[in-house]
Amino acid sequence: MGGPETRKIIHIDMDAFYASVEQRDDPALRGRPVAVGYAAKRGVVAAASYEARTFGVRSAMPSSTALRKCSDLVFVPPRFEVYRAVSRQIRAIFTDYTTLVEPLSLDEAYLDVTDNLRGIPTAAATAAEIRARIFEETHLTASAGISYNKFLAKLASSRHKPYGQFVVPPGTGAAFVEALPVAKFHGIGPVTARKMHRLGIFVGADLRRQSLTFLSRHFGKSGPWYHAIANGEDDRPVVPDRPRKSSGSETTFSDDLVDPADVEAGVQTMADEVWTWCEKARTFGRTVTVKIKYADFRQATRSRTLPAIITSQEALRATSVGLVRTVFPLAKGVRLVGVTLSGFERLDRTPSDQLDLGLASTRERGKPAELEESWGCAEQRAGDYRPDANGNPKSDWPPDEGGTDCGEPV
Repeated sequence: MGGPETRKIIHIDMDAFYASVEQRDDPALRGRPVAVGYAAKRGVVAAASYEARTFGVRSAMPSSTALRKCSDLVFVPPRFEVYRAVSRQIRAIFTDYTTLVEPLSLDEAYLDVTDNLRGIPTAAATAAEIRARIFEETHLTASAGISYNKFLAKLASSRHKPYGQFVVPPGTGAAFVEALPVAKFHGIGPVTARKMHRLGIFVGADLRRQSLTFLSRHFGKSGPWYHAIANGEDDRPVVPDRPRKSSGSETTFSDDLVDPADVEAGVQTMADEVWTWCEKARTFGRTVTVKIKYADFRQATRSRTLPAIITSQEALRATSVGLVRTVFPLAKGVRLVGVTLSGFERLDRTPSDQLDLGLASTRERGKPAELEESWGCAEQRAGDYRPDANGNPKSDWPPDEGGTDCGEPV
């Protein structure tokens, strides 16, 4: 009796997606260093073209820093409605090849093509055909990583960027990651990487030499995951309908706030934006988290989990304000505030319907969130980046391409 079938996983990642869309739609931008974002006082680069990257411009970089690196940098306001439309085009191509598509953001996704709807014998040939179709239909380029699990496919997609693909064959995962810096591992952020460095762990081979007991002692629940990926192992399935776990909104102020009343007002506004999404998606939560970032970039968070879901905008506001008051008096000025709601439950009726004991509401009902919600998991973060009246971004860290992974796009 044979063993389990080797999976065929593809990770598709669009190349400099936002900036490439802008260059596609405006011929005057082609060949020029382009940054999607705003050159405002506290503007942040949401995405950078490859021409801009040669000067060291990167996503999440302050606009002022980007301009110092590249004085000819051209800033283009983001057009998220266009990016979403292109993303839907790309998704339609994916579903011609498999029903197992797990979107990570507007511009990247995992595909499980073990059962290939087109009957193409290899995953590499499938990826090549998908990339060719994307270029033919959108005039944009994509790169691909192909392997037998998600972790390796994700790493492989960055190997031959832009407009290339790379295969990690079955059984070669451990060798593939052994020389890779741990900071490049998907799922290992800067803080964890620094901790690993202090423990003498710098590359995949160093990580593989550690025992499961050692990793669990130092990294808790993440220990088994680090032990597995050091050996090129990842059993996670490609999940087409990933449920959303939270909804949040944050804003960066033009000038630091020093008056607690102004901070409370900012928190209330963010709570209102979160509630708007909740009503539209008919998804409501129990855990409220408030974040503030001080002028020196230190960050403080406060969280509270309620015994039942929050059933009104007023309740979300009150809980959020109550949390931010715990940081008063302010030690320093505040540059950013944010509110996140999690612990979700989906309701057939809005909370106000429940409170009204079934009486009809004149308020328009939002449509249920379906697969589109999963595919557009970055869309709310995209909305968080839209500028305020002064042209400043509403977030210090906008959603870059591949933003769900909190990593630098390549």
